[in-house]
Amino acid sequence: MSSPDSDLRCRLVLDENDIAHRVQGLAEQIRERYSERMPCFVGIETRGVTLARRVRNLLENGGEIPLGTLDISLYRDDLDNLGTMPRLKESDLPFSVDGVSILLFDDVLFTGRTVKAAIDAITDFGRPKRIELAVLIDRGNRELPIQADYVGKELETTREHYVRVRLREVDGSEGVEVLSRAET
Repeated sequence: MSSPDSDLRCRLVLDENDIAHRVQGLAEQIRERYSERMPCFVGIETRGVTLARRVRNLLENGGEIPLGTLDISLYRDDLDNLGTMPRLKESDLPFSVDGVSILLFDDVLFTGRTVKAAIDAITDFGRPKRIELAVLIDRGNRELPIQADYVGKELETTREHYVRVRLREVDGSEGVEVLSRAET
């Protein structure tokens, strides 16, 4: 009898060096847009926070870019379908969001529902001047009219694919893989 994982095909699309290159590319895109004053960074737990920290480390030249973390668990529109209660983390926005520009970070942009939940969560803290989005991977297949302003890599996927991002700080290793059911 085969395990569920044995029915999956895995394709590595980014290795550690590729991820570093894509993060550098995100930093350069953001630097071009914000040559003088950077927006406040907000990372969506968990890998969005790691991505925001990496980009911030590349952009800080003696100045400090404010960084917040956001747990969107209770803002998800699929809580009824999860079957278990989500493990909550603390949102921490150590700055007022009123009237500031915010750059929201996530690892993968797919349907747009996570980003919508994040925007809902941010606006519970106040009314920002602007919210932009930076993602490591944009895999298409939107359900909502949401798009990223800064993209590390675009991937063509179907709804049946799963994109797995591993970052050293969270997972102990680095890589982006596309998983799909093995064809029989």
